[in-house]
Amino acid sequence: MPLNLRIPGPTPLPPDVLEVTGGPMINHRGPLFKEIIDRMTRNMQTLLQTEGDVYFTTSSGTGAMETAVVNVLSPGDRVLSVSIGTFGDRFGDLAEAYGADVTRFTTKLGDAAEPDVVRAAIRDADPYKAILLTHNDTSTAVQNDLAALSAMIHAESDALILVDAVSSAGGTPLAIDAWGLDMVATASQKAWTAAPGIGVIAVSEKAWQAYEQSTMPKFYFDIAQYRRFLEIGQPPFTPALSTIYGLDLSLQQLVDEGLESVLARHSDRARQTREGVKRIGLELFCEERVASDTVTAIKVPDGVDGIAVIAKMRDELDVEISGGQGALVGKIWRIGHMGWCEPEHIDDCIAALEKALARD
Repeated sequence: MPLNLRIPGPTPLPPDVLEVTGGPMINHRGPLFKEIIDRMTRNMQTLLQTEGDVYFTTSSGTGAMETAVVNVLSPGDRVLSVSIGTFGDRFGDLAEAYGADVTRFTTKLGDAAEPDVVRAAIRDADPYKAILLTHNDTSTAVQNDLAALSAMIHAESDALILVDAVSSAGGTPLAIDAWGLDMVATASQKAWTAAPGIGVIAVSEKAWQAYEQSTMPKFYFDIAQYRRFLEIGQPPFTPALSTIYGLDLSLQQLVDEGLESVLARHSDRARQTREGVKRIGLELFCEERVASDTVTAIKVPDGVDGIAVIAKMRDELDVEISGGQGALVGKIWRIGHMGWCEPEHIDDCIAALEKALARD
């Protein structure tokens, strides 16, 4: 029996995507790769709802986040980092590592960033060059109202909006152009239903203007190189071809399915997961109004060894979920339901969790 992998990424892959990742190597400077990268770019623009530039880097999601930071900022730039969990903290850490003057706005774990509260933080400070936002933080399974946050930021400032959409894009509504987002980072191994290895960055015209003044050091993640090489259908550096094959197929499948259907499917799996958790007597970690459509966090009941339950599910019941990170180690479980996730996958996961609890 194959393992039912229900962690927040990397996500399991369906057989057809797995099959194409085993394809032969090709010349990444040749016409076949140009055909692939051009198709992937068009499809990603459709799914991200943008007419702006989109580039594929050989990296993790963190590499895409670093791309967002180093291409539009300079050392000393004032940045507001809005964090709702571990990955929001990481975004601020990235900017700080490159010399940005970072102000931290951190919510209580399990809470979203409320636009009016962030508004006050913006008004009470000197102007910021950029504001870093996490759309969906898998460490807490909290999803920010990115549309409301971006609208508020545009009303209050001229700051660039840099977004970590690593675990939201492809599974949660994300309208880059309509919401006025400037640098949006995502990655192949989450809702896009591909293997790890490809970072994605979407770039607005405003971001390109900021690029011209940016003095942060950059080479591998310099978007000007990606723009120049994409014009001839090539990557600036050797790409992860196997992951590219799978991502190319999955993006085409998502476009063929239709974005509305893709998002509804994710919403359905999220609702099914939350209902299943409550049905077996467990409590969600965050309020449902801010609950993610790609991952669900569950409170570990008092007196239960959360880490032992995870091990029993994996070793005895062939289902693997994740525990908490940082301050939440041993306090929550996390169930991923993004990408390839059928109703029976969630049913089996909830049943396994109930059985493991009975054996605890």
